[in-house]
Amino acid sequence: MRSLLAFVLLATSSLVLAGPCDIYASGGTPCVAAHSTTRALFSSFNGSLYQVKRGSDGATLNIGTLSAGGVANAAAQDSFCAHTTCVITTIFDQSGHNNHLTQAPPGGLQGPEANGFDSLASATGAPVTLNGSKAYGVFISPGFGYRNNAATGTATGDAPQGMYAVLDGTHFNGACCFDYGNAETSSRDTGNGHMEAIYFGTAVSSGSPAIMADLENGLFSGVNNNGIQTINDRFVTAVVKGQPNNWAIRGGNAASGSLTTFFNGPRPNSSYNPMSKEGAIILGIGGDNSDRAQGTFYEGVMTSGFPSDATENSVQANIVAAKYATTSMTSGPVLSVGSHVSFRATTACCTTHFISHQGSNVNIQLVSSSNTTTVKQQASWVVRTGLGNSACFSFESVDTPGSFLRHFNFQLMLNANDGSKLFSEDATYCPQAGLNGQGNSMNSWSFPTRYFRHFNGQLFIASNGGVHDFDSANLFNDDVSFVVSSGFA
Repeated sequence: MRSLLAFVLLATSSLVLAGPCDIYASGGTPCVAAHSTTRALFSSFNGSLYQVKRGSDGATLNIGTLSAGGVANAAAQDSFCAHTTCVITTIFDQSGHNNHLTQAPPGGLQGPEANGFDSLASATGAPVTLNGSKAYGVFISPGFGYRNNAATGTATGDAPQGMYAVLDGTHFNGACCFDYGNAETSSRDTGNGHMEAIYFGTAVSSGSPAIMADLENGLFSGVNNNGIQTINDRFVTAVVKGQPNNWAIRGGNAASGSLTTFFNGPRPNSSYNPMSKEGAIILGIGGDNSDRAQGTFYEGVMTSGFPSDATENSVQANIVAAKYATTSMTSGPVLSVGSHVSFRATTACCTTHFISHQGSNVNIQLVSSSNTTTVKQQASWVVRTGLGNSACFSFESVDTPGSFLRHFNFQLMLNANDGSKLFSEDATYCPQAGLNGQGNSMNSWSFPTRYFRHFNGQLFIASNGGVHDFDSANLFNDDVSFVVSSGFA
């Protein structure tokens, strides 16, 4: 009995110590792409997981692991990005195939950046912990995306493949297309069956998100999309795999439990059989660079060959053992829900100016104790629990109850809460320690590369050096830092 117990413990220990790609290799379906900003996916991997670029000087840093097979070195990123902004420029492939993901180029659709490229994700937009150690995921907002159109070793034609991704089950929308997986090498729609990627969102389901397969010109939960099964866990394991005239979707809670098979059967119709996969790799976008979706990616792989359910079950056990958990989304001076606050600018020009509103227009105004009650109330806000994420905050107008600061086309305005998911997310902000060392910088939850910024007297959510004039790098840290104090009213 004692020797049997020792064997069981050894087997369990080996399962936990092995990385997901070690498990896939043992099952005869090795990883040909392995991407993660949170941890190593091979037990022996000790290279770079991703690269960040900071806004202050354009310098870059590769972020590795704390140890071989371990969690990302978030402390190195935090030190490098202190008092400035950082974006993720590259997500390195750990498989040895050099299938790195970089800024997605234009294709059938243009991205919002220069020359039609998509935007790069904030390096700090998706903090989590793994077994208590801090790490960061990849927070994809509309207009953001990564791609590799020259991948090697990935499945082409009707060749078999498997994929999984660990995602944020609460971050999604119904736009096209938050995908991870196999896509066209031209960044254009080249026909049915030229993709096979994991999709997560509500483009076909209503309300709650679903794991589906994006096979190009169709999102599929099964042959006829009957009985779509939604999933509502904070951390989600999503699995899609395919082989000649057969494919499957599996999924589950990435923090506990096992995988469920949602579908396993034939291809949807003859236009997808045989498949015509092209082998490019996408993250956060569709095959033709459709980039209006949103979601958060923590880790994922693509395999050569069709993995067995048993192999995927072991991978799921490994993911659960990583113990993904939420952590604080805020830093700097603490805000209290229910309190009345004002936001004073810290740029040298404007230290007596406060964020205020006149109707829906939001700007900075000179305000003092001698002003009328009306003026003081226009510059006062009630701190509310974040409408789109309870870990952050929303700001309700004192003189216009029911109306909140929200962004629209990146301009900050005051609008009545219409109860929509979009409004809730656009009215949610995560205070950070002020980038210039004073007060707070108000980070947009839905676009975490962007912060409250006063520019020519008006308020925007701005990025550090983007394509708009209000994204100017000049005085950025000062313009996005506000001293938060008790409101005037």
